Amino acid sequence: MRKTQARLFVVAAILMLAPSASQAHVSIWPRESMVGATEKYTVRVPTEGKVATTSAELEVPDGVIVEVLAMPNTWKQEIKRKDGRIVAITWQLTVPPGEFAEFSFVARNPRGESKQIVWTLRQKFADGAVTDWTHTPEGVLRPTAVTKLMPRPAQ
Repeated sequence: MRKTQARLFVVAAILMLAPSASQAHVSIWPRESMVGATEKYTVRVPTEGKVATTSAELEVPDGVIVEVLAMPNTWKQEIKRKDGRIVAITWQLTVPPGEFAEFSFVARNPRGESKQIVWTLRQKFADGAVTDWTHTPEGVLRPTAVTKLMPRPAQ
């Protein structure tokens, strides 16, 4: 009986880990924050295929106020503004296959009744291909592009 339980545990562990390994796409962290909070966000950009990544794009949703961090000399960032507010960031850096890069920024989450932030994330490759990591090809919202917003505790 114990051998059967041990095997079931191993199979369950493999099944739980397999989806996370296969979903190592461009993602944003944290996955949860609070309404109106100021948070440090990190965009993780892995190159999973055989073609290097050349840039990652982030569109900032309405109601989110972003400040960018100082840029190191190893990569370039392009900031797009509308009415003084940052509405998009493009990070340019060659990320070879099998490697990843992380880019950070600080944002104030929207106030009010917002339940989530949906970030538009795109990855561009050296061969000209572009992948949308916000929605699946079927149009389903990817959880890796969403930050759930929890209400602030009552004071």
